Amino acid sequence: MRVVSLVPSLTLTLFDLGLDASSIVGRTPWCIHPADRVNDVPVVGGTKTPTRSKIIRAQPDLVVLDRDENPKAIYEWCQEQGFATFVCDVKHPKDVPALLRDLSKAINCEAKGESMAEELEATLASLPSGGQEKALPLIWHEPLMAANATTYAGGMISCVGFDVVNIEPDGNGYPVVSPAMLAEHDVAYLLFSSEPHEFNPQEAEHIADEVERIGGRRPQTHLIDGEALTWMGSHTNAGLNRLLNLRRELGLK
Repeated sequence: MRVVSLVPSLTLTLFDLGLDASSIVGRTPWCIHPADRVNDVPVVGGTKTPTRSKIIRAQPDLVVLDRDENPKAIYEWCQEQGFATFVCDVKHPKDVPALLRDLSKAINCEAKGESMAEELEATLASLPSGGQEKALPLIWHEPLMAANATTYAGGMISCVGFDVVNIEPDGNGYPVVSPAMLAEHDVAYLLFSSEPHEFNPQEAEHIADEVERIGGRRPQTHLIDGEALTWMGSHTNAGLNRLLNLRRELGLK
């Protein structure tokens, strides 16, 4: 089987399911894991603008896409070319076991996919429930953007026991936020992701300063691993455990 993956986290998942560079024949430049093997896979362009001629030359039996990460036009083009597609549409970490089973079936690695799905289900079942501490993951700077509770990233934070604030619940899930909004919602923990923007401690503390300056409760600030927050698939289990470690470091049950 020849697979082109236009989703970084699913490129990693394909390797973890048992494929190698002889089967994964195309990737994006942001498909950086597993670092010791992914460089053997040719780059066919970015997630938004893959080079169609390179995908054609790769002669894929399957093109792996994500509903949010890749444009609909690329999916439609794959259909026009007669390429079979696998489209990920995960909205919450609890959707990932089904993803692992479906993707592993599509590439004939069902036993490994079932094992990974069962391991993740066990982790999900063991997580704390009913988070009380208000938290918000922040993903972009200038403008300052957050991930709502309705997003996968928000779901990851909710899963480990935080109450993720849902700013602009009718929006696209990634609202632009201000210190005034953070103060209004009384956010106790601001979690600054390392991607797509890599926040630094100075940026984090400046935002907390602004919340306090306008009369809000000063939130605690913490830098977190962006891959733990957003890389779905085989990395979900590791991401949840990394975020659970954050709770322990904060002294939270």
